Amino acid sequence: MKRKQFVCVSRLLKSLALMTALTMVGFLMNQSLLAQDKKENTKTMDKQNQKIILGGGCFWCVEAVYQRIPGVVKVRSGYAGGTVPNPSYEQICTGKTGHAEVIEIEYDPAKVTLDSILDIFWEAHNPTTLNRQGADTGTQYRSTIMYTVDEQKQIAEKSKAAAQKGLSDNIVTEIVPLQTFYVAEDYHQDYYNQNKSAGYCRMVIKPKLDKLKLKD
Repeated sequence: MKRKQFVCVSRLLKSLALMTALTMVGFLMNQSLLAQDKKENTKTMDKQNQKIILGGGCFWCVEAVYQRIPGVVKVRSGYAGGTVPNPSYEQICTGKTGHAEVIEIEYDPAKVTLDSILDIFWEAHNPTTLNRQGADTGTQYRSTIMYTVDEQKQIAEKSKAAAQKGLSDNIVTEIVPLQTFYVAEDYHQDYYNQNKSAGYCRMVIKPKLDKLKLKD
């Protein structure tokens, strides 16, 4: 009788051991699959186009610059950083909505890095003048970087610190999270390319492109 009980207990322990082993193998396989999925998702995200919002004075100027940067897929002029929903250009010009004239840059991170985009940003405008770029004055012309993920914030802050080392005046560029980006009216889009003979384009934008050695 005792031998029979011993055999039963032994079989039970073997069964429990086998179940434990199978459970552990299943757990390890699951963890491996999760790690692989995470790795694949990261690769996919790295391949996806990314967006950053920049403001450096009149958006016509900044748009023209980034349209000529390899790796930039699309540039849209618009408004961000204010309190009035769906603002018009006329409202923006009053300086009372809180919005800045900005551009939304969509870029391929496999062809151009955010670091490179920001290096151009510091060169394309004067980041040390508060709410002003040349003759354009008002909060709508402020220097701003609006990030969409924390990683962009970290890169922007590091880039700003590096740019500051080469300047005698303090950089006043704000680095803030994007709330809402509103696309500007159609006539603001692709402005320089469509209006190269206009006075502002000839006197302000063209010299900027020449200084940055970008093709007209």
